[in-house]
Amino acid sequence: VNADDGTHRVYATGLRNPVGMAWAPVADAAAPALWTVVNERDELGSDLVPDYLTSVRDGAFYGWPYSYYGQNVDERVQPPQPEMVARAVSPDYALGPHTASLGLVSSVGAALPAPFNHGMFVGQHGSWNRTPPSGYKVVFVPFEGGKPSGAAPVDVLSGFLSADGDAYGRPVGVAIDSRGALLVADDVGNVVWRVS
Repeated sequence: VNADDGTHRVYATGLRNPVGMAWAPVADAAAPALWTVVNERDELGSDLVPDYLTSVRDGAFYGWPYSYYGQNVDERVQPPQPEMVARAVSPDYALGPHTASLGLVSSVGAALPAPFNHGMFVGQHGSWNRTPPSGYKVVFVPFEGGKPSGAAPVDVLSGFLSADGDAYGRPVGVAIDSRGALLVADDVGNVVWRVS
């Protein structure tokens, strides 16, 4: 990140593949917090490792490549680095394995009904290597006090995958338009969905 004075500052490391990023207000804080969705590692099976949503904490180390979801050691990485694993922080919220969560936007400014007032919308492109498939939808992660409430994500848009596993669409980017509707870019359907 380039600071106002022209210097370069690293806020966090060990995030394998952070894609979508968004700012969200924090209760009792002067500045909003930076959040990201992270696509975690592959080849540990269909149920590992969960992709996640997390705040980007100043100076934090998130584990890549030595550990996943906190201090779960990836035995494939040699030589092991136990001192790095011991520093790894756990992310804030698991989104499920191989969801390919790519898009992220805060609900601030959205004109959607009350259940969607405080939280984040996540565009999940969908798995390419999981049985059964996961993702292929847009979910809403409810927040409370400036962080995920712990409640399950709420499906906002789904039905992008046929019973045979063919993708009708794959949500990617998400944004809030000037009238408060949720926009969703779909790179298989080649459309932008508008949810109002």
